[in-house]
Amino acid sequence: QVQFVESGGGLVQPGGSLRLSCAASISDFSIYIMGWYRQAPGNQRELVARIRSVGNGGITNYADSVKGRFTISRDNAKKMIYLQMNSLKPEDTAVYYCNKVPSYGSWGQGTQVTVSS
Repeated sequence: QVQFVESGGGLVQPGGSLRLSCAASISDFSIYIMGWYRQAPGNQRELVARIRSVGNGGITNYADSVKGRFTISRDNAKKMIYLQMNSLKPEDTAVYYCNKVPSYGSWGQGTQVTVSS
């Protein structure tokens, strides 16, 4: 069964930084495109960053709203993905989740990120 455990969220002031982590229990983790999604209250879940497999160069893509501020990375040996978030804005407030891209199976509990002064 695929499982994701996200961590690293919290309360941060505008302009601050956070680093999110996700532990994925997936067979053959290294071959999959992995992503970070977020869902703000009243909004649909959206994909904000994705990273291709090592075999495909580990290419990264970002939503326009986070481009230049967020960086996704992966550690295939540990089956982990990370999201470094800098220059955070109040509109980044959401619950953040990780999953394959396209998403598959059950979602984890996510980690809450709140950007507020």
